[in-house]
Amino acid sequence: MILVYTHQTGPRVQYAFKMVFEQFLACDVRFTSQVEEFIAYDGVKISYTKNALASELFFRSHTILFEKGIVDQEINVRSWKGHKVFFEQTENSALPFDIFAAGFYLLSRYEEYLPHIKDRFQRFPAKESLAYQNGFLKIPVIEYWVKELVAVIQTKFPQFKPEPRQFKYVNTIDVDNAYCYLEKGFLRSVGAGLRSVLQFDFEDILKRIKVLSGKDKDPYDTFDYLLSLQKKYKFESIYFFLLADYGHNDKNITFTSKKLQSLIKSMSDYVKVGIHPSWASNTYPDKLVKEIDRLESIVNREVIRSRQHFLRLDLPSTYRSLIDLGIREDYTMGYASQVGFRAGTSLPFYFYDLDMETQTQLLVHPFAVMDGTLNEYLELPVDDAQYLIKELMDRVKAVDGTFISLWHNETVSDNRHWQEWKQVYEFTLEEACR
Repeated sequence: MILVYTHQTGPRVQYAFKMVFEQFLACDVRFTSQVEEFIAYDGVKISYTKNALASELFFRSHTILFEKGIVDQEINVRSWKGHKVFFEQTENSALPFDIFAAGFYLLSRYEEYLPHIKDRFQRFPAKESLAYQNGFLKIPVIEYWVKELVAVIQTKFPQFKPEPRQFKYVNTIDVDNAYCYLEKGFLRSVGAGLRSVLQFDFEDILKRIKVLSGKDKDPYDTFDYLLSLQKKYKFESIYFFLLADYGHNDKNITFTSKKLQSLIKSMSDYVKVGIHPSWASNTYPDKLVKEIDRLESIVNREVIRSRQHFLRLDLPSTYRSLIDLGIREDYTMGYASQVGFRAGTSLPFYFYDLDMETQTQLLVHPFAVMDGTLNEYLELPVDDAQYLIKELMDRVKAVDGTFISLWHNETVSDNRHWQEWKQVYEFTLEEACR
């Protein structure tokens, strides 16, 4: 156990230290504001305050962990030992920056509570983030910081040996549309067909006729292929199903489709499943209630996992709604327009509600890369996409982190702009499982 002395043990301090030591290093941590207790303790101990007490391992504290409310922070990012760091601290501090304050800033998504202009899908833009603007978005910086922290502690307390982690890969699939042509209903099918005629898209017309007549398999029906790779490489998979009412940014197959329900039931025998809350559910929370109920009625079990459609995440309201409805794990923490680590880490962590100043029980699983980011936002060729995936994964492997990738069932369909992207998916699996 690690004993931490601090002059004020508030919720932010407890959260920051518990995420670093308990969540990331699997070590127990306890706090005290009693100098006598701290001095008498015979185990691993550190002080986190403004001035050192004696000759203990001292980390000089930044003010953010002792503040209340949300205010603009003065942040200057600099390089140290090849890492980007901020909240610089000198004056005999064991590290030249406040790792706990900096970690809190990133994990709490502090900057997303500050005034900003949202993108067209009502999301916090990646280019507005501290990490993007200072060139460390593609690095799980918190893991690298923690490695330095462990080394510093061990110089003072050689007996400090956290339980080692192992690299982990988690494959996640968003099912926005289980089928390209099937189960769309008469009016939608006729409308889409007429649009193809007006656009002289004869390839789509021919494919649609063949699929609807039963001559060809629907191009988005890639689920057998996806399961075959899961069996081959033996990795963990989670599928998120969109069961929304039809709307502006929610154009999925109706949840009443027997074929879709049968697919979900079948897939739930082989993979974990979660809800893919609709874009509209962020504006109308009652829709989220219906969508979770729909999935639970299909799989006949409690739904505890989610990822927002279009990655629309409004903090703290989105997470509060999920928590209220029994969701315990969320996989939305990432950007659509850029790859990397939105919260500065690849590891799962608990959501801290800044408005309420409390750690919640919602476990946030950050993802590193999404297919649409590579193909549609960054417009990368297949080879460049594979290179970027390997770069990200190697950085996660170097710190024994968790690499979560986000794909869609149509990604591996070889349909339209997804031609040859099946090989990118397989490349990712091979790299992750070697």
